[in-house]
Amino acid sequence: MKLGIGISAAIAVVAILTIAMLTMAGWDRPPIEAVQSGFRGVGLEQVFNPRDVRDQLDANEVPEPFWPLEDVDMTTPKAGEIYENVEVLGHLPDDQFNRLMSALTEWVVGDAAACDYCHDTANFADGSMYTYQVSRNMLKMTQYLNSEWAENHVYPTEGASGVTCYTCHRGQPVPPAIWFEDTRPATGIVGNFTGQNTPSEPAALSSLPFDPYTPFLEKDQDIRVHTLTALPSGNESTIQQTEYTYSLMMHMSTSLGVNCTYCHNSRAFYKWEQVPPQRASAWYGIRMVRDLNNDWLVPLQPLYPDNRLGPNGDAPKANCTTCHYNVYKPFFGENVTGPYPSLMQPGPTREANLRVE
Repeated sequence: MKLGIGISAAIAVVAILTIAMLTMAGWDRPPIEAVQSGFRGVGLEQVFNPRDVRDQLDANEVPEPFWPLEDVDMTTPKAGEIYENVEVLGHLPDDQFNRLMSALTEWVVGDAAACDYCHDTANFADGSMYTYQVSRNMLKMTQYLNSEWAENHVYPTEGASGVTCYTCHRGQPVPPAIWFEDTRPATGIVGNFTGQNTPSEPAALSSLPFDPYTPFLEKDQDIRVHTLTALPSGNESTIQQTEYTYSLMMHMSTSLGVNCTYCHNSRAFYKWEQVPPQRASAWYGIRMVRDLNNDWLVPLQPLYPDNRLGPNGDAPKANCTTCHYNVYKPFFGENVTGPYPSLMQPGPTREANLRVE
């Protein structure tokens, strides 16, 4: 009897340890749901954990507008006629302008009444606060995104969501998903790490290169994997380039909460003729993020105080997670710009709105 109890206890301990090890390795307990996204038998399907989906739905709720757009009085005088130093939104009727300012403050600060985060409330026209200057440029960037990238990424299919300040900020002054240059050393006591072999979140804790952001989402490094012939024959991609590409793909897969077959035909990753349309959207998305970082976010570096900069003094930058937050479409595709049409295109002073100061 004692022996039987001992064996049972040992089996229970082994079972618990096995479950713990599987959990640590990323194993998900059933039920798991698979959704077919291509022809039968070719493995084009997405795998979802219903429990994770529920959490994602809760985390991607869009704030309700303060009051319906149809209730906004569009006959009030223009904001630029009433207030001083209103460069980006001065063409809006005052009622619409104040509604958007309240929403913007809630999106970024989490409190619609926290005007003093960007303004000297004794003199709202004073633009000396860095938050004021950054916010002005972020408004321009949002309008730029929703207009200039509408066809290729922000609205690649009917009903896509567009972007507002809340898309990235989620009620926080600093967006939760930003990145800075990685400062870890390339070499150590065991030798040259060649930019990898050190687990990092961007590379999904793998031994792949730990910084896929700088070469692809700031610099213009080609995304290359392999040649189609036994010899290079013009394709001079190296193994290290392939590893960097895989590291970027790990980031994108995690950011969108999908696996490889969401964008690729896994039988022939290189063939554009046999891929879902999402691959084209992702191709443009990489270039859109690169555009945002180089033309909008990096130039803001002189405006930030030291505590808002990275260890190397660089400005915060965007990646795929910044908007997607682990779902294939931000907010699962809910149209967030519909209630705020002024964010969908620049105002009359278009040239000024497309310029970072």
